[in-house]
Amino acid sequence: MDLKQAGSSLDSLISSFNTRILELQELVIGRNMYAATSISDLTAVDTAVKAMEFQMEAIKNRLREEAQAIPKAKKLIDMSLRQQKKLEHMFAHMPSKLSQNLMIPTSNLNSQMQDTSSYNLPIGGLKLEEDQPAAVQPKEKKGRGSAPLWYVTAEELDSLSAYMKGRLTLDKVNAAINDMAAYAETNAQLISAPKKKLAENTWEKALELRDIAMTEAVKGKFFFVELDIKGPSLKLDNTGKSILTVLRHLGRINETRIGHHRVIILSKPQ
Repeated sequence: MDLKQAGSSLDSLISSFNTRILELQELVIGRNMYAATSISDLTAVDTAVKAMEFQMEAIKNRLREEAQAIPKAKKLIDMSLRQQKKLEHMFAHMPSKLSQNLMIPTSNLNSQMQDTSSYNLPIGGLKLEEDQPAAVQPKEKKGRGSAPLWYVTAEELDSLSAYMKGRLTLDKVNAAINDMAAYAETNAQLISAPKKKLAENTWEKALELRDIAMTEAVKGKFFFVELDIKGPSLKLDNTGKSILTVLRHLGRINETRIGHHRVIILSKPQ
């Protein structure tokens, strides 16, 4: 029953009470024959009916408040479900090394979403992200800062041919992405560090990296060179070469040669 129907029903009920009052008045007058002798009876009836009217009005106001709160509660539940889907998607595609420390308490999340007893929540301050994708990919950053982590999804890995994928698992591929981001972030810090904070041998490497960073193919992007690949997950063995091939195919990295260096650039998947 919506708000209009509930209000209409209550109005009808109040009208019935009023009609009943008039009938009682007529009956009391008819019984006593004199209006003066029925005043006390009518006063008691009138008091009781007015009390009932006040109660009905309070119920009507309460129903109106509850009906107005329903859209807010529905909006909150919808937002919570969307957030849950995003978190579950991110957790499903997170490397096992990270997921062990970031367990999502979905049971608690579900119980929190089901608790809608309080409707006076600041719903107006929350915004639904209609245009956001289900899994928000991090934006590519330029300069210093954390290198991006564009993890591979299970669907992407399964879409590869068996020959290309070989025995690679999702955990191995995404663990390698963690390593590559660490290499690139270390290089970015070397490039931006002042000379006085670097050792002499490190300063020479920083100069090389700065020259690479100024080239047109690399400028403004996170990168590392082949010599940086030293594990722990990504190594220059057959498995590591297969991982690099897969990541090139999936658009996670681009490669170029600058001087005697093989440069690997982190790229945003299309």
